[in-house]
This record gives sequence, C-alpha cells and structure tokens, in this order.
Amino acid sequence: MKNKLTLKEKISYGFGDFGNGFMFDLGQAFLMKFYTDVCGIGAALAAGVFTFTKIFDAFMDTVAGSAIDAKKPGKNGKFRSIMMISSIILAVLTVFTFWMPNFSKDGMLIYAYASYMMWGVLYSFTNVPYGSLGSVMTQDVQERSQLASFRQAGSLGALLITNIAFIPIVRSFSNPRVGYVVAAAVMSVVGVVSFYICFKNTREVIQPAARKVEKASAKDYAKVVLGNKPLLCLILMTVFTISASNIKNGMMVYFCQYYLGNVTFTSYINFVMIGSSIIGITFMPKLVKKYGKKKTAIIGFTISIIADALNFILPVNIFTFAILVSIGFLGMSIPNGITWAFVSDAIDYGEWHTGQRKEGITYAAFNFSRKIAQSVAAGVSGSVLALTGYVANAQQSAKTLAGIKGLMTLYPAVAIGIAALVIGVLYKLSDKKYNEIIADLQAGKFESSANSVS
Repeated sequence: MKNKLTLKEKISYGFGDFGNGFMFDLGQAFLMKFYTDVCGIGAALAAGVFTFTKIFDAFMDTVAGSAIDAKKPGKNGKFRSIMMISSIILAVLTVFTFWMPNFSKDGMLIYAYASYMMWGVLYSFTNVPYGSLGSVMTQDVQERSQLASFRQAGSLGALLITNIAFIPIVRSFSNPRVGYVVAAAVMSVVGVVSFYICFKNTREVIQPAARKVEKASAKDYAKVVLGNKPLLCLILMTVFTISASNIKNGMMVYFCQYYLGNVTFTSYINFVMIGSSIIGITFMPKLVKKYGKKKTAIIGFTISIIADALNFILPVNIFTFAILVSIGFLGMSIPNGITWAFVSDAIDYGEWHTGQRKEGITYAAFNFSRKIAQSVAAGVSGSVLALTGYVANAQQSAKTLAGIKGLMTLYPAVAIGIAALVIGVLYKLSDKKYNEIIADLQAGKFESSANSVS
C-alpha cells in the first residue's frame, strides 16, 4: 500500500527513535565511563559486561521478534502497544543501570551484568516493535526515505541532547553516583514521553494476507533470514557501521578528558558534531530521490572515511579535530539513516520471496547484527584501553593516548570502508527492483525461481 503519510505521522514516528535514544545512547556513551571511573571496575572487566550482555541481547531480539510475529493485531495494531508498555519498564531499568549499590568489587561486577542484561531484554521488546512499525506504515519508496530521515533526525536529536546535557547534570552533584542516577532518570522520563507521542500519532495500515498466526520455529527463522539476501548484506554492513559509531561515541568523553585535557569539551564538540549531522540529514530524501538509496549511502560512507583518516593522520588540534569529526559523523549519519529504509525494503522482499510477512523476525535479525556490533565495539574499546595501560582519573601515557586516538579515528575509517564495499558490491535490491516487488505483492504474486535477486 503506497499510502501518503501526513507530516504529523512522520514527525511522530521520528519521536520513537528520539525516545529510544534517551535511554539507549546513555549506555553507549557513558556507562563504560561510569563503570571504570566511578565504580572502579577495570577497563577489561567493564568491556566484558558489554561484550557478553550484547551477545545475550542479540539472541533476545530473536525471541522478541518471534513472539511479536505470533501476536494477532489488536485495537492499537500489532506493534504499538508492545512498544509503549515495554518503554515504560525500560525507563525504570535505565535508571537502575546507573545506580550502583555499595557492594564489593565482585558484587558490583555481578550487579553490572544483571542490571544491563535485564535492560537488554526490555530494550528488545521496545525496539523490535518500533523498528517493525515503519514497515507497516507505508510501502512508498519516497515516503519510506522520509520516514528514515525523520527517524535518523530523532536518533541524532536524542544523541545531541544526551551528549550535551548528561555530563553537566552529573557534575552538578558533588557525588557522581547521585549525579549519574539523576541524569539517567531525567533522560528516561523524556524517553517515555517521546514514545507516547509515537504511539499516539502513528497507524499500522499494511496487513499481510490472512493466514494462521503461529510462533516461528528455528527452521522458520532460518528460512526468513538466510533466504533474504538483501537482509544478509545489511546485517554484514551494520556490524561495521554500528561498531564504528559506538566506538566513536564511547571514546569521545575519554578523548576530551585525557587527550584534549578537559572533559567539558565533550558537550561542545558533540554539539557541533551531532548538530551539523541533524542539519545534514534533512537533505537525505532529496539525495535518495536523485541518486537512489544505494548511491547516497556510498556517498556518505566516502565522506566519513576521508574525514576520519585525516583526523588520524593530522596532529591533534581541538578546532581541526572538531571540524573533521563533525564531517565524519555527518557522512556516517546519512547511510545510517538510509539503513532503516533498507530494512523495510528487506521485509517486503522477504514476503515476496517466501510468501510470508515476518516483520518482527526480519527486524530482529537485523537488530541481532547491531547488538553484535555493539559487543564488538565494547570489546575492542575495553581491550585497547587495558592493553595500552589506561588508568582511571590519572594522566595517561603516550601509548594510552595513541590507543584512544586510534579508536576515535582509525577504527571508524577502516570499518566504514569495509561497510562501503559490502553495500556497493553485494547489495542488489535497487529501488527499481523494489518497485517491481511491490507491484507483484499488490497483485498477489510472489517470486518465481526465474526472477530472484542475485
């Protein structure tokens, strides 16, 4: 159904990722710092928390996707009510991840694992239905690119505000343990309100053909995922893009405090970096209309690679660093935004290819790659900090500073380069082919062996 969406619906959909970011971004940007510098957990042990729990979360996404696909649509549709209820519980658990009891070192480590794993379960039951929602709002290519743009704007808006406001709120309290809890609580309230706006003002209009609704088996999951070549390309690409983005976000506070010498620079640089990206992604629908989704993504990747490589090569200066990191983040935000349109296309391709529409499983499989990427980012960051001799709240050695700079600049450049190759060479679902698939679906036709996407 190529229905046109109202501006209110598009903005409200973007508010979902705005709310998502107010709870998700805190863990990616500040939780490692909280563990290492406030709780006194070693960098390698803290990295282990992220690495293990993100792998656990990745499997929870598949559970959430299967459960949601088995759910019959109700008064509020299939996805919106689950998203709303789960977001409230997620907000409470977000606060608890930043509240550390006065346990022994071993006790704090156990609590960190337990609280973040519980958070991950609720995040799956919030994010999977939200991500699936976009695929049932419209099947129009341009409308989907605009939805992706609003979603990316919401994500970047949350990233901007949390990265600017979080540290000042924490520093306004003499006891950082109190500051972190208060900051997390403030952000979580905003997150729930934003999800409510999304819940209240969006509609689910795309319905699969009537069929018996049943819980998916492992065989069904394998069929949906492994038979979806566009989805497999997106999964591979995402491992590199999200790990690059998360390392850059997580290392910014370390880079500003220990390399630039002032932790408050974090807010200023994030303001320039994320603010410019929010402005830049407003051009994304126009670029997609002119060049198509695939070429636009490659353009963004190329900009990001060049900027990050220059930042690695050039001597560190706060002004050149801020300019180049902003250009790099702008470049990366464009394909990251288009990815959401790619995923919705992959859902429709999966229905055309298999005759079954599995939004939850498809989105969960994609989200699996994001969790693996987050696990990789945490493992790489923590390992590099530990191997280069990082010591919390102390003057760092030249070796440690070089490691922090490499994580901020070199790793993203290399990872994004690999992602560009994946999407440029392996991804074959063009906008033209997608429109043909939608025409087939609307006519009740499905793929024959002669017209598959190679």
